[in-house]
Amino acid sequence: MDPLSLSMVTAFLGAAGAGMANEAGKRAWETVGGLAARAVGREVPAPVGQAERESVAGLLVAAAASSPEQARALAAVMGGRGGGGAAAHGVPRLLPASARFFTDRKGPLALLDREADRKPDGLPKVAVLHGPAGIGTSALAFHWGGREAGRFPDGTLYTDLRGGSVSTAPTAATVLRHFLLRLGVPVEYVPLGLEDRVDLFRSLLANRRLLVVLDHAQSAAQVEPLITAAPGVFTLVVARRPLTGLDAVTVPVGPLSDKDAKRLLADLAGRPAMATSRAALPSVLERCAGSPFALRAMAPYLTTAPFGGGDPAPPLPPVRAVAEEAYRRLGADAARIYRLASLRPWPSLNAAVVAATAEVPEAEAASALAELAELQLLETTGDGRYRYRPAVRAHAEEAAAREDGLAGCAAAVTRAVDWYLRFAVRADYAALKERWHLGPLYAELGPGPYEDEGAAVAALLAEAGNLVEAVLAAEEFGRFDMVCQSVEALWAVQLKAGCHDALLPALRAGARTAGRHCPGTRTAGRMHTQLAFALMELRQDEEAERELLTAADDEARAGHARGRATAVESLGLLRLRQWLFRPALECFEEAAGLLDGIGPAEDGAADVPRARALLHRHRGRALRGLGRFDEAEQQLTTAREFFRASGERYNTARVLTDLAELHLDAADQAKALPLIEEAAALLSQENATIHLNYLAGLRAQCLPGQP
Repeated sequence: MDPLSLSMVTAFLGAAGAGMANEAGKRAWETVGGLAARAVGREVPAPVGQAERESVAGLLVAAAASSPEQARALAAVMGGRGGGGAAAHGVPRLLPASARFFTDRKGPLALLDREADRKPDGLPKVAVLHGPAGIGTSALAFHWGGREAGRFPDGTLYTDLRGGSVSTAPTAATVLRHFLLRLGVPVEYVPLGLEDRVDLFRSLLANRRLLVVLDHAQSAAQVEPLITAAPGVFTLVVARRPLTGLDAVTVPVGPLSDKDAKRLLADLAGRPAMATSRAALPSVLERCAGSPFALRAMAPYLTTAPFGGGDPAPPLPPVRAVAEEAYRRLGADAARIYRLASLRPWPSLNAAVVAATAEVPEAEAASALAELAELQLLETTGDGRYRYRPAVRAHAEEAAAREDGLAGCAAAVTRAVDWYLRFAVRADYAALKERWHLGPLYAELGPGPYEDEGAAVAALLAEAGNLVEAVLAAEEFGRFDMVCQSVEALWAVQLKAGCHDALLPALRAGARTAGRHCPGTRTAGRMHTQLAFALMELRQDEEAERELLTAADDEARAGHARGRATAVESLGLLRLRQWLFRPALECFEEAAGLLDGIGPAEDGAADVPRARALLHRHRGRALRGLGRFDEAEQQLTTAREFFRASGERYNTARVLTDLAELHLDAADQAKALPLIEEAAALLSQENATIHLNYLAGLRAQCLPGQP
């Protein structure tokens, strides 16, 4: 096939657009934009969607057909400047272990076997296991997946879609990022947008034999992007009810019969305990109502006092009945911890935050959490943390409202939010010491005791779900100062870990709070800029632009020229990605003018020289896109000299790469080659594998016989 055919160029545009998660991908995308502008003599907006990609591809192919120079340039960018690809060879084994004692379920297991055995017909193999809380739907999925592991030599993918609350439940984009990483895709190659992640996920699974388990699904819309029609892939969805609109085999999971319930109790408690508790057994079976979860929780109590004691209680759902019985047996301190830790839907809990919430020593909190897990009131998450089942948390919340009162509950939540805020500030400070800070806690607390910046980012990432929930709680409680400082403390994990979609609810809360309670301040400018940064990375350009314009206005009203320059510069970077090179250049010129107005004694003055150098680089990129190569070289050379003198290897290498690409655009390989070699030498000390691979592609274009 002709490498410059319409279909090949369209496919390349799709791959280049999807690859902007890394520096090399962004470079390739800008290069194509400049090439398109020079091909037609005007700016061509960056394509969004298949139809626009085909239109731009048509322009590029037509220009290549009429100009050997355009053909050479297009072939070069397609062959050597795409930022590479990601061959993913991971074999994930993510399915949780099955229960040791598993009883009955012959009917549902047979339905799963039948769907898995169905001959490929182009339709996805999907089954929805559904049933009420505690009935064992997840356990059934784990049991079948473990039993049938031989069917799936390419592995098993698993995710829990429950999250902490509706607002913090993982989105399809978040789940796909997790799956792609487990399939072996390097983080820098995970596409930014949902559509591109879906495409890559389905491509990787096309010829694999793999099981996907989506636990605690809430809607068809949540799981549809995660389903593939690949013939070797079987998707198990676990839900409370059938998911309307999802084309799948439904597998209802009901209560165990009394016979199977007795058998499970005997396996768990032993035959002697069953004999001793013969009188209490009918009450236990009635209260457990065939729920495997309830039976497992009640097994330790068979030889103690009759279930619940006292007068007969009205029938309760089995999970609720177990919670009542276990709660009745708790000591006062453990019961208080059980209540107060439940007041927000935290994705997970550790002893430190529980200790702060309940105002007890951490060792006491750790002991209580272990006890609650033994009594089935908490689940363990496999990483030393704990979480509530939703129905158990509802019981604990009601108990807290009854026994601790509204004021006591509000105070406990505030203590938890304060703990997460202080944790985040110290970790964020340790992860990114060089940036300027607004929140007063940075000066009060200082950086946390982490081994290095990477360890601090990892700590933030581990608590990301809880940090988002803490921001939402602070907003709900009207603690607007805590909202903004907590969001500011997400900057390092946002910048370095790239989990923008997971953090988005908190970032939106920060922008909402700033807009309502402190517009026209530096804090507001920070909130809108952070949200805009995430939106840019998630390809939500229109909203990102609105946020950046709002941030610039806030910073202007606050009289903070440095912050306003940052917002305007960021808008220019957005324009570069949109292939709008003239508007991008105008933004960079405006930002430079703002920096020029900062006096030596003003806030941000110390950062001005470096900020100017970055703007020289950005202006060079915009001028290159406009085909003004001589002016671009002047700007880039100025930036290079600053970064060389300041000893910034990475930024020096980035500008050297810009200059090399500029010379390659002009077909001057002799000037480009030494710049490429110098950049590679600098980056070899930075562990910048992706950029080095990109430079290798540029180097190949400078060698004899290359396009």
